Amino acid sequence: MNFPPAPVVAWHRSDDPSRPLVVLLHGRGADERSMLALAPLLPTGPSYAAVRAPLAEGGGYAWFANRGIGRPVADSLAQTMAWFRTWLDEVAPAPRPVILVGFSGGAAFAGGLLLHEPRRFAGAAILYGTLPFDAGVPITAARLAGVPVFLAQGETDTVIPRDLLDRTWTYLLGESGAPTYARKDPGGHGLPRATVAQLAGWISERLDFLTRRPPPATGRTTWTTLPGATLPDRVGDRPTVSWTIPQQQRSDHSPPDLQEQLFTRVAALPAVTTGPSAISVPGARGFMVDPDPNVPLDAFLVPQVGEFAHLHPGHDGSVHLALPPALAADAVARGWASAHPLAGIRLARGMVLIYGPRTRAELDVVAAIVTTSHAYATGTLP
Repeated sequence: MNFPPAPVVAWHRSDDPSRPLVVLLHGRGADERSMLALAPLLPTGPSYAAVRAPLAEGGGYAWFANRGIGRPVADSLAQTMAWFRTWLDEVAPAPRPVILVGFSGGAAFAGGLLLHEPRRFAGAAILYGTLPFDAGVPITAARLAGVPVFLAQGETDTVIPRDLLDRTWTYLLGESGAPTYARKDPGGHGLPRATVAQLAGWISERLDFLTRRPPPATGRTTWTTLPGATLPDRVGDRPTVSWTIPQQQRSDHSPPDLQEQLFTRVAALPAVTTGPSAISVPGARGFMVDPDPNVPLDAFLVPQVGEFAHLHPGHDGSVHLALPPALAADAVARGWASAHPLAGIRLARGMVLIYGPRTRAELDVVAAIVTTSHAYATGTLP
């Protein structure tokens, strides 16, 4: 496969290396100019680069050879990603933040880049497209933990196969571990102005968060509150969790008596006070400690009041809490948690929803997870 020696790039607000970079990736059959039209509608802070796909076809361009719409050939995708990354490493070496925005075929390409190197990117928007399943990139549990994703789909989209849209939706909002802000639009394969407006707000908040909150120093990867310092795998399928805000557990609920036992255990932890949550739905009970200025903001759901966790009302029974990012990723990977859609956007990087305990054995595990969150918030995590 012969690529041009360097990508063809159209810039908006110039390539200023002091600014974050947003890379716009067009759909199949289009070119960089069609995607660059988005830039004036997005925040003024970053630089915007719209890159032309390298493969010419039918009067437009494609990012990879297809086995069918949304089904990239693995070798073609790998070669295109390597070609793209050579350019990206020149214009945006670390630690310059880079956000990918891909539409249609560009969404699959953005997804491939993100799955191949999750830590390379500050976030990605997957717009009216699919992740590149079965195309040689890892699609595993917690692969995208800590990397915010903006996901938009059209309910009547007939361009991208429905099975791929559904698989993308399910993976990103569950097993991937990505804090995924999602929306479904009533239309088809287009980009409504309302979606662009929400995307603009999401980009602005993500970049503002990175400026205001440097990554916490803790890299804790073991669970000192659990036997063997290891989190066991949760048995069974993940429960259904709402994809809208407020985030709630919708199925496989914790029995009321176990919820009360969990509340009692957490309320008895050192220096914990309880009261109505400062951030959650009515009836949610918050767990607070006096915030220590030496503890990172990411250890709290509401730093101003020291709220590090809250237990949702009885019809839900799940727990929101903040964990060190590596432990939050492990909780997702082992089936105990879902990432919060606004983690790393407005809320702590390691904010997750822990599913309510169904058995006494699960109660012990969930209580240990909340105890770890408490240790994080009190600066006593070993």
